[in-house]
Amino acid sequence: MKNSTVKEIIIPAISLFLICLVATALLGFTNQITAPKIEQLAIETENNAKKEVLSDAADFSDKMTATLDETEYSYYEGLDGDKNVIGYVFTTSAKGYGGDIKVMVGVDKSGSVTGVSILEISETAGLGMNAKNESFLKQFLSKSGEISVIKNGTPADNEISALTGATITSKAMAKAVNTALALYEQVGGESNG
Repeated sequence: MKNSTVKEIIIPAISLFLICLVATALLGFTNQITAPKIEQLAIETENNAKKEVLSDAADFSDKMTATLDETEYSYYEGLDGDKNVIGYVFTTSAKGYGGDIKVMVGVDKSGSVTGVSILEISETAGLGMNAKNESFLKQFLSKSGEISVIKNGTPADNEISALTGATITSKAMAKAVNTALALYEQVGGESNG
């Protein structure tokens, strides 16, 4: 009876333990190899996005932070060739239908949006993922103040048209851009600079 118990319980338990130990070690090793590459890719993506949303900038300041509604956001000052501030790049996010949508928004010295780039998005394919389309993102260009979303009709000066079937995503994008515009008022608005 004892010999049977060893074969049926203890040997499979030890085998399973060893398999888990080897798998954990391999995952840890893989993470050690890939983590620096993933971090480097994230930095490159962020640098490309900064250039995309504030294309007139020759260089950018080091990362700075600002707090709005008890949430901390990162931003950069966009600099011209003489190191004068020509605009700002803010990283913000808002909750969409499929999770948080993280964007980078360029704002010029007059408080107008110069560009929007999506850093992270996990919305519904064919609906909310259309927020990545250039035609949708271009709606934010040159807007300032509070941007709202309309479902039907022609948008007014501070409105954008919602994506068909993805109003929640559209509102999340507008909220993220509005957060960037509010941060601009805080750190670089005409009264501050």
